[in-house]
Order: sequence, then structure tokens, then C-alpha cells
Amino acid sequence: MFKRVINGFTTAWKGLSLTVKHLFASNADRKIITVSDSNYFKQLEGTNTIQYPRQELPVPEVGRYQLDVEMDDCIVCDLCAKVCPVNCIDIEAIKATEAIGQTSDGTTKRLYAAKFDIDMAKCMYCGLCTIVCPTECIVMTNQYDKTVFELSDLTYKFSDMPPEVAAEKRALFDQQQAEKQAAKLAAMQKKEGGA
Repeated sequence: MFKRVINGFTTAWKGLSLTVKHLFASNADRKIITVSDSNYFKQLEGTNTIQYPRQELPVPEVGRYQLDVEMDDCIVCDLCAKVCPVNCIDIEAIKATEAIGQTSDGTTKRLYAAKFDIDMAKCMYCGLCTIVCPTECIVMTNQYDKTVFELSDLTYKFSDMPPEVAAEKRALFDQQQAEKQAAKLAAMQKKEGGA
């Protein structure tokens, strides 16, 4: 019986001393090293977690974080939206009546981006959208902290075309198509009348 009491006190003492040791060790900052460091998993000093935002982990070069779109290079091909497994990319294209410019790699732009939204709350950071982009205008940045208070703030709107301008561009394209159709119909009637 006496051995059991002593064994209980000894066990309690060991547990409490371990608790007190970790209690005071939590005041020490964790040394920030990269995951590629061979000593990364052998860190025995400091806290288990970093003291964010005062301390930050180094961002790996190949990390997948927030998406960004360079709209001047976007040809609005819609490939990124089609390949996205969670449908977080929403694109609305308007056909132009003529070429509207070129991207930095020389690709001709023939579509306006009336809407180019990415909902980062849905994004699973797979990077598929960046792979299929022919002009490499959509990239994953090294920004990982986009803390917001409203969920709607995680929807990034990259196109800055106002709805009035979008309606005007649609009307111009519809007018051009109607004129082409009328000219085609007139040519067919002239051909039938001449035969």
C-alpha cells in the first residue's frame, strides 16, 4: 500500500514537472527555419507553433497561394474556368468587333472580359488554372494571408468593365452581326435574282 502511494506521488511529480517545464518554455519564440532544413523536425526548444503575425514561416518558391490575374495579358479564353474542379472562376466574355490589342507575348486579343471573378473561398489551390493558361496571365502568388471579415470579400474581381460599357460592347457586336447577316442575305437575293 505504501509503495502505491509513493508511486502515485512520483508519477504526479513527473507529470507536473513536465507541465511546468512546457509552461515556461512557451514564452520562448520558435526559431524560424525552412522545411527543407535537415533540422526542421528536430526542434526541441521554443513553442510548437509560431507567434503569428509577429513571426512568419518562410514561403517556399513553389508554394501555391493566392491567385492573381494580369488582365492585360488575358485573352478571355475561358480555359481556366473550364478546368477548375470547384468552379471558383467566373468569366463572362464579350466578342469584339475587331482586334482590341495584343498580350505581352504577342497573342491577339479578340474578346473583352466583362467579368472575371475568382472566389478564393472555394479555391482548393490545385494550380490547374495556371497550367492551362496559354498566355500565363493567371499565376499563384506568394501571398497567403488574406484575412477578411466578410466571406464575400474573398471574391476577387479582376475585370473593371462597368455594366454600361459591357452593354455597349454587346450592342456593337450584335449590330455588326446583324449588318453581316443583312449583307449576306442581300448577296443571296442578288445572286438568285441574276440567275
